[in-house]
Amino acid sequence: MSTLTDTNAPESPAPAAEAPATKTVLTIEEIQQLLPHRYPFLLVDRIIDYTEGKQAVGIKNVTVNEPFFQGHFPGRPIMPGVLIVEAMAQVGGIIMKQMPDMPEGLFMFAGIDKTRFRRPVVPGDQLVMTVELLWVKQRRFGKMQGKAEVDGQLAAEAEMMFSLVD
Repeated sequence: MSTLTDTNAPESPAPAAEAPATKTVLTIEEIQQLLPHRYPFLLVDRIIDYTEGKQAVGIKNVTVNEPFFQGHFPGRPIMPGVLIVEAMAQVGGIIMKQMPDMPEGLFMFAGIDKTRFRRPVVPGDQLVMTVELLWVKQRRFGKMQGKAEVDGQLAAEAEMMFSLVD
């Protein structure tokens, strides 16, 4: 078999050295290395997209076996809104914990603003949470915008502020 080559074609430039790729998908094991939360309060199953220092997209597969459904509400299970906001905050924690030069410590809520709940989240739903970093100050405070969607429909949104606790 022969190969045809164009002797007039310019030589292709040498490939540029690429920067090391940032991992954009995180498993539950990798999430547990970053966040202190554990069952029943770890509310992120996977990070499906991550841009360092900017944004993360996480998922929570909502099942009828969640412990809060026993009392919220019997016969009509609905995921509590505060837990939806907590799940978004945990996705935000993934961003903060991986910021370059960020000191060690625990990030906690410093404020929650502009929170709205648009539709109920029920067993069988997959909650897709997109959290965007708005700013960081003094490497101790951060503000993020989060939204949670189910099947492309907005379920909740909030602005969240975090503070690093020593």
